[in-house]
Amino acid sequence: MEETGGASAYGASLAGGGFDLSKFIRQPQTIVRLLSWIFALVVFASITTEGYINPPHSSEAQCIFNQNDSACHYAVGIGVIAFLACVGFLVLDVYVPFMSNAQERKYAVMADLGFSGAWTFLWFVCFCLLASQWGRTHDTRGIPRDAARATVAFSFFSIATWGILTYFALARFRRGVNEVTIPTYTEPPPDHHTPYPPTYAPTSYNPTPYTPTTYTAYPSNVPDMQQPPFTSNLQPQGEYQPPNY
Repeated sequence: MEETGGASAYGASLAGGGFDLSKFIRQPQTIVRLLSWIFALVVFASITTEGYINPPHSSEAQCIFNQNDSACHYAVGIGVIAFLACVGFLVLDVYVPFMSNAQERKYAVMADLGFSGAWTFLWFVCFCLLASQWGRTHDTRGIPRDAARATVAFSFFSIATWGILTYFALARFRRGVNEVTIPTYTEPPPDHHTPYPPTYAPTSYNPTPYTPTTYTAYPSNVPDMQQPPFTSNLQPQGEYQPPNY
């Protein structure tokens, strides 16, 4: 699942966003996974329904691919496991955007990468085995040729689809490891050579020079206008004369 905008981790948007079903279905990874699911269904369904016939000289049902039962068993096993795996990884693709832990997303992408790579190789082996056994089948009387050809063809198509899924998983893994889009904060190491903390250290300091204020001297020729307080200007009234009664 690829996200082209916003913060993301391992190819999926960060947890907390809503799920858009239409956008999820239109994604290339989802389309290729659905095709892989259909191809696996065709392979094992063709063999289980028309992959065994009763030869004229035997009463036991045998595989239509050169009467090699191992080829049919291998193709059915690979197809059934691939069918179930496609369903499981589709559910995982829906759940990955809701994972808040990046480590869990990493494990999910690694599981997708490992399984897709392994099944690309196993489908290649299946195609080579079925094509070889079908080329050695000379007596095709009573054999459903269309079912045999469809099995071989869709085995080849599965190589391509699972290879594309491997490429998508590898791209998501590299994106999650090399292009970390989740913002993180790391405390800077302390610097013991500066008196300021490293976070608040001033970038530049231009002190303003201090100019002292000057005052003019008080002139000496100005008369003193102040008077001493509580000065009485009353004149003496003479000697005190007591009243007569």
